[in-house]
Amino acid sequence: MKAGKNTVVSLDYTLKNNAGHVMDSSEGHEPLVYLHGAGFLIPGLEREIEGMEKGQAKTVVVQPEHAYGIRQDELLYVVSKSGFQGEEEMVVGMQVELDTDNGPALAFISKIDGDNVTLDLNHPLAGEVLTFDIKIADIREATADEIDHGHVHGPHGHHH
Repeated sequence: MKAGKNTVVSLDYTLKNNAGHVMDSSEGHEPLVYLHGAGFLIPGLEREIEGMEKGQAKTVVVQPEHAYGIRQDELLYVVSKSGFQGEEEMVVGMQVELDTDNGPALAFISKIDGDNVTLDLNHPLAGEVLTFDIKIADIREATADEIDHGHVHGPHGHHH
């Protein structure tokens, strides 16, 4: 069986960024199990997995436009420190949750200059060329329920 739309793929993977640092990996954990074709993975990775078979492995390089996008300066916002609640000391790299017109959003503090805090709403991996070492651990047909719901259910038909 080949990975394709409406198949459930179990994927072993290691993700590295531009600098070759491991950002994420299934090593030492269960494989990532997902419904192929449901938009769960970044497009550039899913396209490379299409047609692979159980036991097959390869290294995939995904450009930013097919991963988490290009960094956008318009997603940088300078706000006043006084607008934040809580006693926690603010530091560069810290993740904060914001209330936006579209609901909650995650941002990272990218700069602190006196009372001005620069928030970055870009995905942390935006602008990065990503390298995935992948291996297909298993493939099966998705159930009608999984296809209908757009995601994989657990081994006993329950949601994860």
